[in-house]
Amino acid sequence: MTRAPEDDVLHRTENNVSWITLNRPEAMNAVTWAQRERVIALLAEASADPAVRAVVLTATGKGFCAGADLRGAPAAGGDRVAGDVARMIRLGAQRLITAVLDCEKPVVAAVNGTAAGIGAHLALACDLVIAAEGARFIEVFVRRGLVPDGGGAYLLPRLVGPQKAKELMFFGDAVPAAEAERLGLVNRVVPAEELRTAAREWAERLAQGPTRALAMTKQLVNASLDGDRAAALAAEATAQEINMATADANEGVASFVERRTPTYLGR
Repeated sequence: MTRAPEDDVLHRTENNVSWITLNRPEAMNAVTWAQRERVIALLAEASADPAVRAVVLTATGKGFCAGADLRGAPAAGGDRVAGDVARMIRLGAQRLITAVLDCEKPVVAAVNGTAAGIGAHLALACDLVIAAEGARFIEVFVRRGLVPDGGGAYLLPRLVGPQKAKELMFFGDAVPAAEAERLGLVNRVVPAEELRTAAREWAERLAQGPTRALAMTKQLVNASLDGDRAAALAAEATAQEINMATADANEGVASFVERRTPTYLGR
């Protein structure tokens, strides 16, 4: 029985958390064009929906994402025209990674298995990464004679430094979850049977937080390595100016003065 295309990405919203689940376990969740577009759309919806205050990105089966499904992609040589591949990367892998980085809600990756190529970058673009003990991260591009894409050369040096990033990309060796945690690629490693519970706990905790403050904090941190100190400090001051007008900021200050636990509404 053929599965409908919409079943390739499962989605539900629960306790103010948007759960986005890649669902092609038979292909180790190698991401198709349709899946990519669906994930991008769901992340945009999460940004715009006040009822969504955190996102979890995960997958079914033994693989988180084995990279891009290359069926139909331009081959080396052939009849392609110069510029075709660059356009495909800009409109495809880079849009997917950018959608995660630009999502206005915190995104938690729950990595259930192998994350390779663009799949590794999809996980590493998330704000927090929880991995099952059996998960692996692989910069697989060199094994295919390819240059890393999907923002890999942007993301990895910011997480592990340029020397280690080059080691991972030059050799393409699999990095087990425990080693990924040691390197700073992963925040937390848990037994496979505890993965979804751990992701739910973090996501629901984030969903109870000051949503707009978290969004602006995410933007500040993501931009911090791209500019100079003056620009970073100016952005910080502007973000705080905007945030102080939110209901959650007023609630945070009031709860401190009144010595009680704050109740944030995400506004």
